[in-house]
Amino acid sequence: MGIRDIVEGKKQWWAHVARVKALPPDYRIVYQEMQRYLFKIGPADTSLLADVVDFFEEGAAAGKGVRQLIGDDVAAFCDDLVKGSPTYAEVRRESAGGEPGPTGK
Repeated sequence: MGIRDIVEGKKQWWAHVARVKALPPDYRIVYQEMQRYLFKIGPADTSLLADVVDFFEEGAAAGKGVRQLIGDDVAAFCDDLVKGSPTYAEVRRESAGGEPGPTGK
């Protein structure tokens, strides 16, 4: 990855952050909780958060509350989003040969 790639990635991230800041307060709060949760479980698909912002922008423009869109359980909504998607841990495990570390034998 070159310097230009890093700079472009940062530009995209800051544009994403600006979109999140433009959301209504209740949407921002839920987005931040979703981001925290998704960073913990580690889905390998980095476009997922951009898709969430698109979804939230559409819901806010339609005048819907965030709970109308995702329900009351943020974690369950996130789990449904990443269902079937590989996590960072799974991708790393596969690239390292598919087996967990030494067992001490």
